[in-house]
Amino acid sequence: MTTTTTRRLVAAVLGAGVALFGTAVPAAQAAVAPGDTSVSVGRLVLEPTDRGYAGSLPVTVTYRGAKASYLNLTLTEPVPGAFAGLTPADACIFGSPQPLRTIDCLVPGGALQRGERRRFTVDFRVLTTPQAHAMRATGGRLTVETGDANPANDTSGFATLFRSTTGSLRSPQPYVWDTQPDASLAVGSATLSRQEDGSWLGRLPVTVRSAGDAAHDAYWLDPRLPAGVSLVGIEPEEACAANCAVAGGRFMEGEERTVALLLRAPAEVAPGDLGSGSVRLYAVFGWGDELTDVDPSDNSADFRVTAVVD
Repeated sequence: MTTTTTRRLVAAVLGAGVALFGTAVPAAQAAVAPGDTSVSVGRLVLEPTDRGYAGSLPVTVTYRGAKASYLNLTLTEPVPGAFAGLTPADACIFGSPQPLRTIDCLVPGGALQRGERRRFTVDFRVLTTPQAHAMRATGGRLTVETGDANPANDTSGFATLFRSTTGSLRSPQPYVWDTQPDASLAVGSATLSRQEDGSWLGRLPVTVRSAGDAAHDAYWLDPRLPAGVSLVGIEPEEACAANCAVAGGRFMEGEERTVALLLRAPAEVAPGDLGSGSVRLYAVFGWGDELTDVDPSDNSADFRVTAVVD
């Protein structure tokens, strides 16, 4: 699949993710009125869970503009891919993923009134294995864009602490994340059965495993099928055209999932061996560019397709 096609498909996935965080506001409504505005943040502590670490950063915005206005918020993630939304939710779009991803949002809750102080949280999840020692990450930054004359008040950096599995925050070690995905796949075989309309339909089981904690938005499957066999979907259902996304979103470190590509052949195909194909696995992050795996040799696997009369 071409890079252009990949980006279109990922844009659709990311668009769905933005919808989870809120509904877009017309640009005219999002215009910022000049005024002395300030932002302050609390402490971000990520707690160990059964799915990595999760936590929320408390944020307070004080607005002193002359008239009610929507305010824009720019966040730099402390860990790539960690942003999980705002509470309450509002519209967000994703910026450049390098070196740390930036996210642009509206301050949730609609337009702020003159003199209003508004509180909300920025939520994070880091899909890495919880450790018995505390960890820390730096580089997180939050800016409210107001166009006022006192920009020093508009930006606040923050550090991130990971609580240990024993409950401690003492003596945190630097958290070092993987910079490349380390994934693999295993593929079964596809057996197609005759349908009522005479065509053939079957499932190709594919198991995907992610060994590392590198930032990614999704894993995709790129099948190459024998002549006369076409791809018609994936189970569980996900975005699927020439390629298919693996359902469930981002992978936890060490997580494994099994999906099935749905294959079809026309009625005129005779039963028997229909030939061989292959499936390639790849990860995307940010604007849809493919990531380079640690070991590309285990990112592809061959399979055979057979049509069998029940």
